[in-house]
Amino acid sequence: MNRFRDHIFSLPALMREIAPAFAEEAQRVVAQAGLARIQRLHLIGCGDSYMAALAAELAFEMIAGVPTEPQNAMTFARYAVEFAPAADAAVIGISVSGSVSRTIEGVLRARKRGLRTLAVTSAAHTPIAQAAEHVVTTRVPDLPTPDGMQVPGARSYVASMWMLYALALALAEARSRETRSWHEALSTAADAAEATLARCDAAARVLAEQTLHAPVVVFCGSGPNYATALFGAAKVLEACGDHAVGQDVEEWAHLQYFAHTQATPTFLITAYARDASRAEEVKVAMQAIGCRVLEVSPRADADLRVAACPEVFSPLVMSIPLMLFAAYRAEQKGETYFRGFGGGRSIEGGGGISRIRTSHIVA
Repeated sequence: MNRFRDHIFSLPALMREIAPAFAEEAQRVVAQAGLARIQRLHLIGCGDSYMAALAAELAFEMIAGVPTEPQNAMTFARYAVEFAPAADAAVIGISVSGSVSRTIEGVLRARKRGLRTLAVTSAAHTPIAQAAEHVVTTRVPDLPTPDGMQVPGARSYVASMWMLYALALALAEARSRETRSWHEALSTAADAAEATLARCDAAARVLAEQTLHAPVVVFCGSGPNYATALFGAAKVLEACGDHAVGQDVEEWAHLQYFAHTQATPTFLITAYARDASRAEEVKVAMQAIGCRVLEVSPRADADLRVAACPEVFSPLVMSIPLMLFAAYRAEQKGETYFRGFGGGRSIEGGGGISRIRTSHIVA
């Protein structure tokens, strides 16, 4: 049984389930924290949470009108926070477990400096919730797995993104900006996800089979879907341990363009919105040097055709075929998710020797 696939197919129902409660909580916390007058927002996290921050940047800027900087928690906590103006600024620390040391550190150092602090986390009493002034919770029902099997994050990623979108909408309303059309657009995301699953499931399985022996897989996207590219690479790494690269479309043209290709499977993820003309140019370059280009887009001739969704919310939909690809690649290779947490990768003790949750926090 493909447990990862089960989680992916649960996403449309999850979106419908969490939407009302997340919207209500976001509105409450935006009002409680007095965010209407903020002039700058920092979004920080690690892993999937960092990718959710990247995915949501456009929503905060376009919908709420707030200049927003997503950063990985290490960069923010150890390098950027001491130079961040504190007046009328806020930081949102994103951590599903609520125990990631670097994100907690970023929130604590931001709070000490005088920035307003919020946590987006799975429960109200996690360590990051205690570190921040305000908390919004993204708890989602667990799907039962045999023997407590750990599955690559799908539901938690969607929940984090959805809450960030809800916060962007609530912040826009607090700033007296028009949101009706945006609410309507977000409300269609579950239907778009459902349609995308129906369109892409069989194709993702076939593409996984056809590219099974490729030594590396590359994922490319722009804007909010640069986050999707990073996320696609992350799911391949987590699901089967194979080398995978997430790259910005423009940066691919400056870097991977010079690589030995060996018909490298290269996913071009595009909403065909702001990125349209550059995506077309780079696709030609990818094909010219011998890459196996796999287009993920709403276009009828795409290799993985997603349902149409406004670019600002498109990571909710664009990530689905990439997760399916990773799920089928792991199944076909007979790999255990997360390499069975072997060789120092144990989840106990804060992530084995990587000490994700037990790392020293600089106050």
